Amino acid sequence: MTTRKVIAADIESRYEAPGAELVRIACQFQSRIMLKSGDMHINAKSIMGMMAFRPSKGMEIEITAEGDDEEEAVIGIEAFLKNDQVR
Repeated sequence: MTTRKVIAADIESRYEAPGAELVRIACQFQSRIMLKSGDMHINAKSIMGMMAFRPSKGMEIEITAEGDDEEEAVIGIEAFLKNDQVR
């Protein structure tokens, strides 16, 4: 299991639907990816969960991935949330 915390950048200004884009990125990985902020804990591959989660600027998010490509998954999600993602 790989876990990392990140403070989300202003992804809403870069993407029309940042939640949907995050789900698209998460679905590229085989690992199970979970996001946690406060009391919310969601599957990063769930569009319904992401709609409720709504990652936004300044939000502290814990990324946890478990599986064969967990390290790559965490790096990919972290890059997106920090607005470093150019996929």
